[in-house]
Amino acid sequence: MTFAIHGLPVARGIAIGRAVLMGGRVDVAHYFIEPHQIEAEIERVRAGRNAVIDEIHRLQHTISGMGPKEAPHELSALLDVHLMILQDEDLIDGIRHWIRDRLYNAEWALTTQLEQLSRQFDDMEDEYLRERKADLEQVTERILRYMKGVATPVAPSRRSSQPRQQDLLLADDSIDVPLVLVAHDLSPADMLQFKQSVFAGFVTDVGGKTSHTAILARSMDIPAVVGARSASQLVRQDDWVIIDGDEGVMIVDPSPIILAEYGFKQRQAELERGRLMRLRHTPAITIDGQKVELLANIEMPEDAAAALAAGAVGVGLFRSEFLFMNRKGHLPDEDEQYAAYKRAIEGMQGLPVTIRTVDVGADKPLDDLQRDEAHLNPALGLRAIRWSLADPAMFLTQLRAILRAAAHGKVNLLIPMLAHASEIRQTLSLLDFARAELDNRGVAYGTLQLGAMIEIPAAALTLRTFLKYFDFLSIGTNDLIQYTLAIDRADESVAHLYDPLHPAVLQLVANTIAECNAQGKGVSVCGEMAGDTQLTRLLLGLGLRSFSMHPAQILAVKQEVLRADAGRLERWAHEVVEAEDPAALLGAA
Repeated sequence: MTFAIHGLPVARGIAIGRAVLMGGRVDVAHYFIEPHQIEAEIERVRAGRNAVIDEIHRLQHTISGMGPKEAPHELSALLDVHLMILQDEDLIDGIRHWIRDRLYNAEWALTTQLEQLSRQFDDMEDEYLRERKADLEQVTERILRYMKGVATPVAPSRRSSQPRQQDLLLADDSIDVPLVLVAHDLSPADMLQFKQSVFAGFVTDVGGKTSHTAILARSMDIPAVVGARSASQLVRQDDWVIIDGDEGVMIVDPSPIILAEYGFKQRQAELERGRLMRLRHTPAITIDGQKVELLANIEMPEDAAAALAAGAVGVGLFRSEFLFMNRKGHLPDEDEQYAAYKRAIEGMQGLPVTIRTVDVGADKPLDDLQRDEAHLNPALGLRAIRWSLADPAMFLTQLRAILRAAAHGKVNLLIPMLAHASEIRQTLSLLDFARAELDNRGVAYGTLQLGAMIEIPAAALTLRTFLKYFDFLSIGTNDLIQYTLAIDRADESVAHLYDPLHPAVLQLVANTIAECNAQGKGVSVCGEMAGDTQLTRLLLGLGLRSFSMHPAQILAVKQEVLRADAGRLERWAHEVVEAEDPAALLGAA
């Protein structure tokens, strides 16, 4: 019987194949032990933990010899997160407590401590950090498997045992049928173990748009749906399934008509991707001759390769905070940061790189298991430039590293979350001080173009002050929408009110672009709006000529640019901005 399971779309595309089920959770026995058994139970947990640590070390050694296609760098980073959790003494101390004080058996103590820590993750404001609970659950699961001697399940043979009409529609050779992985959740180690299997897509019961499964699916460029709830219980091993990564739907046991329809969509998508790839080296110029700059957002130096492959003409946003996070309080020193920035600059082969100073704080703690309980509204607290100015020594270290890296190519420095003239002056003063320190040490450094993020309404309403001090502005639409509409974008109960087409948001964006153009200063959009092809013509009509987005979005946006007449869009774009319901006019261009 054909039925559909709905989840969250996290990686676009369509996958059709046989379901491979990852085994469910290990059943845990609950019983009390005798006092003389305490040390033996603690040792059982310690042995299980050490076995998983050893396994991850072996996996890290394995991926060190792989290429980026087999093992994306995100996989290595997520293994590091699992290793950090395993080595966290709070986990082991908590387990010891339940064994010593409550006389729980080892498995019961482990799952009880998991529940305690999970509640802490659930209370976190930041969506990305909340979803790191899945990493904790996977680590616990692997320890339990070692303690119970349960092997990780393996993929079934790809030979189809009972060919049906669907089989004939899907593949000429039933021996090589595509596989789709269905699981409650997937750990990085699981994904590496299955690297020899050619999975066409992933579906998981849990997870969100920033979960590690979603991150890896996007990096591997395969369709994925997460948060599909009971998918792993409803799907049977070897069922035919369709993953629609555009709509966030999995169709189970599809009829021949549905298979034919989705097979056609899949072929069309592949053809479209091929057509887009032919645009990679085509300059992004509108019909009326307006040159448009399409830049990439990256998190790590290794992302530069994907940016170049997508045809980016530079990096519009290098999120430097990813170099600082999950380091147990040991921040990267000047030399480590300098080396990372230098790799990104050299990786872009002479193209410009815009480095944003570290954007962490109350809502994005440096370590996943840390949380600031003192602030009711962390998004409004000590974060981004506020956090940097509160720790001048850390900030000066980063500024010196960026200045030194600028000697190797064209570098722009971008400051996040500015709102006050006093913050601007403090930042410029520290930048001058960093230059003086390098001069005193006799260390070479380069020149920088200096920019500010416009992501607070107060900044968007005082643009002339900002343009007095900065060479360019970059509109961070994600936070600008959040702060303009008073919407916590990590809060699911108000997520439906998060609206990039709200008239107030559009007016702030339009005014920022217009003021920068009037003063001859550079302006770009680096939030999600930049990569949304439905908004490309609107932004072009408002005068935007620089877009920065995830590399995977660049070619689709370029296609919209090549089809647009920017001059003719101008009047319509301003009508959209002034409308009470902009969305109603969006398709009229």
